[in-house]
Formats: sequence, structure tokens, C-alpha cells
Amino acid sequence: MKKHNVLLVIMLSLSNMLFSQDYPSIQTDRPDQTECPFITPKNYFQLENGFIYEKSNTNSTEIVVPTVLTRFGINDHFELRLITEYVIDKNNFEKISGFNPIMIGFKTRLLKEKGIIPVTSFIAHISIPKVASKNFKTSFYAPEFRFTMQHTISDKQSLSYNLGAEWNGETAEPTFVYTLTTGYSITEKIGGYIELYGFVPQIEKPDHRFDAGLTYLFNPNHQLDISGGIGLSKSSPKYFVALGYSFRFKI
Repeated sequence: MKKHNVLLVIMLSLSNMLFSQDYPSIQTDRPDQTECPFITPKNYFQLENGFIYEKSNTNSTEIVVPTVLTRFGINDHFELRLITEYVIDKNNFEKISGFNPIMIGFKTRLLKEKGIIPVTSFIAHISIPKVASKNFKTSFYAPEFRFTMQHTISDKQSLSYNLGAEWNGETAEPTFVYTLTTGYSITEKIGGYIELYGFVPQIEKPDHRFDAGLTYLFNPNHQLDISGGIGLSKSSPKYFVALGYSFRFKI
């Protein structure tokens, strides 16, 4: 009986490995701020986990540990998404911590790449104001959306950009979001990117930033990343560093 169980496990493992080979390596929305246009394969769960340390000034820091983006592929054109974040804010001698409002959403592919037309997808989320820790609850539901686009420059290089807007759950004024990044495959397992991105509120001053990072692909379903960035405007944080681990599996 034990032999049959061992054989069954081996057969299932091989089946999963063979199925994985039908798909390209894991495509993640981290570590850069530019969301990728690619959809999680059908019946796959993909978890993108990260740690972020952000320094705003000499007396203010924010730590997000962990931030988790959970993606589930419905078909070749559509995936479901869930975002959870545990935040630790330190300001002078005050410290608050807890969960941000959870965000639920989707990504849908709109266009395939053809000539100068980039592969294009649409991403939308909405935060649930009361599904959060006491100190982080908001007054209203807060939507956000992005159009995410990518051009293939060569076998090793791509150019990607996002345009969208988000709300904070407290006011009706949107904050517009832009990103521009180029990614390069250094080897089959190591990739790198540089990026310019920012947040442009309707009323307050804009927040422009620059970052860069590296990814390491253990195998087609597991990826490690490290990144860091600096602020380019007075309203930006001084710097941030991040570390992440992403993986996917089929159900």
C-alpha cells in the first residue's frame, strides 16, 4: 500500500512539472512599481510576498511586513487578486501597527502585442474600509485602477509602463499614477530593471521616485527579488529597500 502511495505522489509531481513546462516562467508584479500585463495561468495560485522598509525623514519610518499579493488564474484573459498588508508606522515616539484595508480586484488582458501596439491589460482593485485594523480603517471604499503595457525590445529587454489613478478612502480627490521601467535579462536566471514612477495628487504636490532591482529565478515557479529606491521630490520619502519571494502552484 505504501509503495502505491509513493508511486502516486511521484506521478502527481511529474504531472505538475510537465504541466508547468507548457507555461513561461513566473511573471510577477514585483519588485518594481510597474504592474506586468501578463495573466496568471489558469488554475494556478500565485503568491507574491514582500518586505518593505521606507524612510521618510529622520523621525519617520514605515515597515510593511509582509505585503502579499495573491493571484488566481481563471482563464487566459482574466485573474482574480487579493492584497493584504501589515504595516508598522513610526513617527517620533509614536508607533502604530496593523493591517491596511484588504483589497480585492482583477486583471484582464485587453490586447496582444502586435507591431507598435504593446501587450495591454487592465487592473482594478477596491479596498474594503472596515476589513482592517482599528488604526487603519478608512471612511469609504477606495478604488484604484491601472492600464499596464509592455513592448518587447529584444529577446533580453522590455519596456513597460502604467497609467492609472487611486483614491485614499477619505477624500474624493484622485491621485494619478505613472510608471516607466525597462527590464533586462542578464542571464537565464538573473534579471534587472531601472524605473521612474510617481504619484500626482489632484491638489497636493507630486511625488516622483526612482528605483532599481534584481530578480533571481530558482526555477519556473519560484523567484527571489531585491530592490531599492530614492525620492526625487520634496514630498517623497528619502529611500526604501525591499525584499521579496514569489511562487505559484496549480490546484
